[in-house]
Amino acid sequence: MICDICGKPGAEIHYVTRNYGKGANLLIIENVPVVSCPHCSESYLTAETLHEIERIKLHRKNLAKPRNVAVAEYVRAQA
Repeated sequence: MICDICGKPGAEIHYVTRNYGKGANLLIIENVPVVSCPHCSESYLTAETLHEIERIKLHRKNLAKPRNVAVAEYVRAQA
């Protein structure tokens, strides 16, 4: 795949989990394709992926499945 940023071949698609919103409005989308380039070290979402994410967010009530999610807080040690 050709990188849209630097134009060199070798960009690869990796699948990640992205979260949008917070609290009661949190939406987690799994298997989001992200293009990563080993040459320029950039990672980006294609226009097609961004449109699909917006569609999922718009229709979240019909597409999302409720799940319990464990949440932890990072607490910095006192110096």
